[in-house]
Amino acid sequence: MVTNHHYDVWVIGGEVEKKKVEDNKFHKGAQDGKHYWLTPPMLYAELDELYDFDFDPCPYPLPQGFDGLTCDWGLSNYVNPPFGSIMHEGKRKGATAWVRKAIEEASKGKDVVLVYPLDKWVLMLIEAGAEISNLGDVRWHSIEDNTEGKGTGRHIAKFVLKGSEKDIVLNKRYLRKQDLKKGEK
Repeated sequence: MVTNHHYDVWVIGGEVEKKKVEDNKFHKGAQDGKHYWLTPPMLYAELDELYDFDFDPCPYPLPQGFDGLTCDWGLSNYVNPPFGSIMHEGKRKGATAWVRKAIEEASKGKDVVLVYPLDKWVLMLIEAGAEISNLGDVRWHSIEDNTEGKGTGRHIAKFVLKGSEKDIVLNKRYLRKQDLKKGEK
């Protein structure tokens, strides 16, 4: 992507598409007008104390010519990747590119701490001890005539909770107000 004062120029599939900057949701930012968010210093310090980071492949400000997706990472890496997609080597890339790179670096014996937003329900299942596996791009069947769909283009996760093997307790932070007994907070 090349940005000038009034337009973003996107090259997608070999075609050049010109969009007004104000029409690009990533340039609009949040309702408060802010676009980019850094890790809170106290959270970073807490994680750094545990993992002794020596490299950040997603630094801010980004040094000229730096590319965290293609360079070698350090021995202990803190990765807070862009939460949206970016243009990289002419292609739109998102979290999957950062996860692939994190796995590649970890396979070299390096430690990687990657932070990324997830829906609360996923974290609840993980904390409850769910076994998670990938079912692939499931081709669901329509309720009208039972024909197979094209798939969603996204892989479907399977979560299995085995309540008979151990007690599963919902972490208190996930309880709704109506689930709390009187006097609990």
